[in-house]
Amino acid sequence: MEDKGLIVLAAGGTGGHLFPAEALGHELKARGYRVHLVTDSRAERFAGKFPADEIHVVPSATIGSKNPVALARALLRLWSGMRAARRLFEKIKPRAVIGFGGYPTVPPLLASTTMRIPSLVHEQNAVMGRANKLLAARVQAIAGGFLPEGQGAHAARTVVTGNPVRPDVIAASAEPYRPSGGENPFHLVVFGGSQGAQFFSSAVPSAICLLDEPYRRRLRVTQQARAEDLDAVKESYAKLGLAAEVSPFFGDMPRRIADANLVISRSGASTVSELSVIGRPAVLVPYPHALDHDQSANAAALKAAGGADVIAQASLSPEKLSKILRAAMDEPSRLAGIAGAARATGKPDAASRLADLVESIAKGRPAGGNKANGITEGPNA
Repeated sequence: MEDKGLIVLAAGGTGGHLFPAEALGHELKARGYRVHLVTDSRAERFAGKFPADEIHVVPSATIGSKNPVALARALLRLWSGMRAARRLFEKIKPRAVIGFGGYPTVPPLLASTTMRIPSLVHEQNAVMGRANKLLAARVQAIAGGFLPEGQGAHAARTVVTGNPVRPDVIAASAEPYRPSGGENPFHLVVFGGSQGAQFFSSAVPSAICLLDEPYRRRLRVTQQARAEDLDAVKESYAKLGLAAEVSPFFGDMPRRIADANLVISRSGASTVSELSVIGRPAVLVPYPHALDHDQSANAAALKAAGGADVIAQASLSPEKLSKILRAAMDEPSRLAGIAGAARATGKPDAASRLADLVESIAKGRPAGGNKANGITEGPNA
């Protein structure tokens, strides 16, 4: 296959940023591009499946403190990261640089835009994150997962592509939803992402404890729990005599979601996108401490389509969650309807649509060459 050149993907080191970057990477590799990843050290546990020819760690820092000394240190580290990224790009000469959010994307995108390398950012959430806000005015295009179309200061350069999902998710989407009724096993999958799994570690076992024995006997639980909560969660399920798999990380989560009769999870953009593409009913509990309340906005989008129930953490007592579980296990046809509604909102072609946009800016032209596609020439075009 013809070598079409190098594309650099820049992403913060959490699954929410890396998973859509991974999906785009696979699509670009299939089209004949080489792919490099710029990230931080947290990405190591996700790196095994990332289709990068090389991975580069560039200095970065979060701008969150109001302490002037801490702020000065953060800015100095970002400046150092930008200089390192400039040296890297001078050496590897990328055709385009694509950012997926998180502060580790700031130095490489500042470097690429000052070097006039075609650049875009992808915002996974319904509310733009702080790093992408900082970069939005500098790039040729903004790709959106759940961003409202035609709104905001950068509407003319925003294209709603959807959130790219990994090949494992596309493969899992081929599995039809199988309702569970009567006395059949009921598969429950619980996960909290990189933030907020602690709440589920106490709330879910407590809720299951309140179920009558016939309901508990049906349950098969897969639950993500933080390492420090692992023993307590396992012990809770062992006391209940419950079949449960508990781990800080599951490398095959798409398959487990596909096997689920019900998912209880946070509502990060990647989670909502994967639930939609696979098509599984969910109880979404937005992370309440998210700075921009992006998870609430993501969850609202899926709820509006009938593809999920949304419950605020503050109102989700063990008693309420137990009632939700009991009702779900009693109503397989209702869950099947929610699964279908979720699937109808999915965008399994998001990686292809985003790759089209990347190729367009890499060639120095707007997507499709006209404003009807939502792109105008950016400030560095």
